[in-house]
Amino acid sequence: MSQEYITFTIGQKKNIALIAHDNEKQKLIAWCKEHKAELEKHNLYGTGTTARMITDQTGLTVKGYNSGPLGGDQQIGAKIVEGVIDFVIFFSDPLTAQPHDPDVKALMRISQVYDIPMAVNKSTADFMITSCYMNRDYKHEVINFKQHIADRAETL
Repeated sequence: MSQEYITFTIGQKKNIALIAHDNEKQKLIAWCKEHKAELEKHNLYGTGTTARMITDQTGLTVKGYNSGPLGGDQQIGAKIVEGVIDFVIFFSDPLTAQPHDPDVKALMRISQVYDIPMAVNKSTADFMITSCYMNRDYKHEVINFKQHIADRAETL
């Protein structure tokens, strides 16, 4: 590819964010129990309440950030930008209005910008966790942000 993109590698050991809206938390916990053997091979992160509930109910170690409405979605997004999080499982509730919906949209957007795999329901999460890429390195192309900034600085 041109200088417009650079290659990033998602390592064999993934850094997975686990997030769920209130009405979806029990579904995510059940999913984590179902895939516990696989999840134990990776580093797990989550927003506050979800991380705590997964740890308490599954025994998985999940590093918790703030609760979603208190900025946890934004913290996960920042970790994507920093290159810490490279895989997101977010069981969202499409039928209930969320007070922090702009934060959720921002997290989805930043996942797209950085070409991060993101599941928003059980079916997608099942496909992702059983993918042939789950336990091997995966190379993906991401916008070359340094070049993008340099080009913009010259033209503005």
